[in-house]
Amino acid sequence: MNTIDLNTAANISAKTTANTDTVIKQLTPSTFAQWDSYVKQHQQGSFFHLSGWQQVISKSFHHDCYFLYAELDGHIVGVLPLVEVKSKLFGHALISTPFCVYGGAIADTPALTRQLEQEACLLAEKLSVDYLELRYQEKQDSTLLLKQAHSTFGCELPEDKDQILPAIKKKQRAVIRHALKNDLSFSLESGKQNLADFYQLLSTSYRNLGTPIFSKHYFENLVTVFGNDVDIAVIKSKSENKDEQLSSAVMNFYFNEQVLPYYGGGNDNARGLKSADYMYYQVMCSASEKGCRWYDFGRSKNDSGPYKYKKNWGMEPKPLYYYYHLVNATELPNLSPNNPKYKLFIGLWQKLPLKVSQIVGPFLSKFLG
Repeated sequence: MNTIDLNTAANISAKTTANTDTVIKQLTPSTFAQWDSYVKQHQQGSFFHLSGWQQVISKSFHHDCYFLYAELDGHIVGVLPLVEVKSKLFGHALISTPFCVYGGAIADTPALTRQLEQEACLLAEKLSVDYLELRYQEKQDSTLLLKQAHSTFGCELPEDKDQILPAIKKKQRAVIRHALKNDLSFSLESGKQNLADFYQLLSTSYRNLGTPIFSKHYFENLVTVFGNDVDIAVIKSKSENKDEQLSSAVMNFYFNEQVLPYYGGGNDNARGLKSADYMYYQVMCSASEKGCRWYDFGRSKNDSGPYKYKKNWGMEPKPLYYYYHLVNATELPNLSPNNPKYKLFIGLWQKLPLKVSQIVGPFLSKFLG
């Protein structure tokens, strides 16, 4: 992890704001617990604001992390996790938070939020990045440039898991009932027990989509750093000779009575078996039994296939608000797979042998945050 001059962007007196006693500092291991306590108590705090991401990203990708927090009278009053991602191919950015769908500053007051944003802009200029990107769930009263290309989906989880299926939209409910009749098994484990099967299925799915897969080391770090707040579901089917065959898998995050099925994929037999539908339903039921009351189905690009799939469950899209400060860039970034300049690359990637994609993918995916 990189550090910067504490007299500049990492320890800046808040003399331009309403309270001159507020100081911006950079997160250190001694402050992890205080940081996480603040995130968990804040209304807009999320799993992606937790201090563990500094460890995961540093260990997995070796990107420089600048997790800034506002301190007043010895107490944290705002946080902003930032990561520098630098690539000759995909550009140079300062992001809150890469590899995550949410981020951005959270603080006790709007003034403190704007102050943290201001320090992020100063840091972006000091690092001479192309742009600063802040990923918010809520609209901000900000002068930064706004881009709205994604929405997030979610629904409440009842205490009685038997009430989950009736609450799902009729058409999708029929798909799940069909899947329940298939000979499928559901395994949900914390730790690394399901990690190998999960990585095999996720790698297959990513290759088929033309997307570089992350290293297995990244997922090992997620499991290690976040512990019981991460588990992995694996769905298997039985063949004619009664052998179990892999079908679908998903890595789930847990935060403040929320479950977030985040990294998911499957192989060629998943569609016919409806194993992904079966899997997400089982994750809902399991999470309800654990006391989760919100199911966060994650981000999808507006009007994309995954966007429409999630709407079929009866969940309404909620727009996400991504704000930008351009430094060296002259226009907003577009790293979407729908970008025409990536079309040839995606087509070639889909033709790679799976093992090759697992070897080469991590060298590229670390910059696609």
